[in-house]
Amino acid sequence: MAERSRFYKTAAVRQRSRGQSTFEFALAYAGVLFPLMFALIYTSQLLWIWHGVNDFTRRGAGYASSHCWQSSAGNVLEYMRSHLPPVIDQNQFESGPAMLSVSYFQKDPTSNTLVPFACDTDCDINCIPDTVTVSVTGFTYRTFVTSLGLPGVPLPDFQTTVPMESAGCDPEQGVCLP
Repeated sequence: MAERSRFYKTAAVRQRSRGQSTFEFALAYAGVLFPLMFALIYTSQLLWIWHGVNDFTRRGAGYASSHCWQSSAGNVLEYMRSHLPPVIDQNQFESGPAMLSVSYFQKDPTSNTLVPFACDTDCDINCIPDTVTVSVTGFTYRTFVTSLGLPGVPLPDFQTTVPMESAGCDPEQGVCLP
């Protein structure tokens, strides 16, 4: 009989310890693993957005270098707004606060520095700048954390400068296409 009661006591202790380990796992999961998982997802999304906006700037600069110069840069801005990267908060490019800017430069022969480019006519074979700079400023990464009352993460300004390629001009026919 004594052996039988000892068996029941051991089973009861085993049953209580199984519940204890489940409770300890739940505490560790809720206090450590769950927040760590969300931090990993949040950081991964942030880096994905960072890469997407950086690549968006490079693609815009590539388009600007291979299409003709317009004083308003309307052709480049229109292209960029119609080819937005697949990122969260695309509407920041359409309605603010993210700003797109395109600047053209020419090399000053006397000082050997880049100065802003100016020409009297748009899309002309005689109006080809030397370099173009495309920049994205003011983009803020906002996700579910803003609903928790935390501020978004402002990304740094992205800027890409490339030399002009063809500028959309065909020297043989003497025409430039936007």
